[in-house]
Amino acid sequence: MTNLSIRGLDAKALAELKSRAAREDASVNTLVVRLIEQGLGHRRAKPLLRRHDDLDDLAGTWRKNEGAEFERATAPFGAIDPQLWK
Repeated sequence: MTNLSIRGLDAKALAELKSRAAREDASVNTLVVRLIEQGLGHRRAKPLLRRHDDLDDLAGTWRKNEGAEFERATAPFGAIDPQLWK
């Protein structure tokens, strides 16, 4: 492996690199090597993962009978068993 010194990098760019590396749980060196390899076309950029914590994309996609069937199928989950709460 070869070492490379980067001169002339302004404070704002360095701060952005450090911030991004921290967000990605990587070292600045690892981030910079990956960015250079991606820029040269040697490595494909990983698509950003979207984290979903809701079901918005599903809203309104069920027909009424499907919604009713879901409610019937999941109704027992709302029942409280008194024997478990003694």
